[in-house]
Amino acid sequence: MAYPDRYAMLLSSLPYHGPLFGAKQTPLSRIRLNQRLALLDPLEAEWLRDARRLLEWAQQEPEHTDAEAIMRAKRLIDGIASPFIRDLVTWRLELRTLVAALRRRHRGEPAPRDPRWGFGRWLIRISGHWNEPDFGLAGAFPWLPEAKRLLDRGASVELERLLLGAVWSHLERVSDGHYLDFEAIVIYVLRWDMIARWTKYDGEEAAQRFDGLVEKALSAVEGLHLPAVGPQPERA
Repeated sequence: MAYPDRYAMLLSSLPYHGPLFGAKQTPLSRIRLNQRLALLDPLEAEWLRDARRLLEWAQQEPEHTDAEAIMRAKRLIDGIASPFIRDLVTWRLELRTLVAALRRRHRGEPAPRDPRWGFGRWLIRISGHWNEPDFGLAGAFPWLPEAKRLLDRGASVELERLLLGAVWSHLERVSDGHYLDFEAIVIYVLRWDMIARWTKYDGEEAAQRFDGLVEKALSAVEGLHLPAVGPQPERA
């Protein structure tokens, strides 16, 4: 079966996901999603699995040393031949680095000196603008001032909602022009993952779960520093 036909068949079998915050459950079960994804070329399926390993907090391994985390992430990213997926993963890891910076500063820590503290193109900018509420990056990341305000208030669930909304909007932007191709499938699956995560939140239990996950994931991300992927100067 030709790839375009395979993509069209796969996408036509996936129910519409709807808005993120209006969802009560995922549009289809994890089992059924995995059954649909079996139509992918094995190599493409592997790229998608590797991207999800990097992005799903439940699959992070914070007990690893910084060097081990770097080697793992480099191995996964370098093995993904799709520039589209590499750029998506890079953008998400950079977002997490910004959140890690907010949390470090909230704890009263000084600007990081070790270049391995985070990921991506903004490390020097963040350290150099440590005392500015938005690190001088609100133009590139309009959600930063609100994220700081919510963090200061201890509003864990509201902060998670803000960050998920920023990621959802980014996926909406990069989906333009992708309808019946592999990239459209990647976007659908990443949105499915976000819906699955959001629909697990519930009041106090959500706040406790969020705090535990973010401490685990961001403690690993804070030690993650990888070579830039994609366009170089002023990457977000």
